[in-house]
Amino acid sequence: MLEIAIMVEGQNGLTWRHWQNIAAAVEDLGFAGLYRSDHFTNADAPDMDSLECWTSLTWLASHTNRIEFGPLVSPVSFRSPALMARMAAAVDDLSGGRLTLGLGAGWQEREHNLFGLDLLDMKSRFARFHEGLEVITRLLKCEQPVSFDGQYFQLREASLLPRPKQPGGHAY
Repeated sequence: MLEIAIMVEGQNGLTWRHWQNIAAAVEDLGFAGLYRSDHFTNADAPDMDSLECWTSLTWLASHTNRIEFGPLVSPVSFRSPALMARMAAAVDDLSGGRLTLGLGAGWQEREHNLFGLDLLDMKSRFARFHEGLEVITRLLKCEQPVSFDGQYFQLREASLLPRPKQPGGHAY
């Protein structure tokens, strides 16, 4: 059976009132899910309203009952992989296992420049992304403390507690 989900660009004027109305409509109309971009601001000036992605996903976890949801995508260029794994596990647990974690390398030059974030050249950006995926995957899947010594990220016997309720988490 074909399932249809909705994706919203959260940095293009999204407000709490709009987000709450969209979520209610998506759930009431029978869509499979609601996903949103994770940006600090829009790609071109002038700046527009932009809800912080993970705060809005946490709201979805506790204010919807059925729909799946997640970021499309959260970039490791401005979100620590260890923190992202922890947030994802918590929001997934809060929602009863409805979060899909979409991850990316980052791309929007304007937001990185405006907020002092290091986008890196393409090769380095994807090397950092690869390391970020490794850190997130290990933290979500490993039952034992995790160590990782990369160029961009390090873990020293780190444990993600409480453990995600979903076996292995939901990292895609």
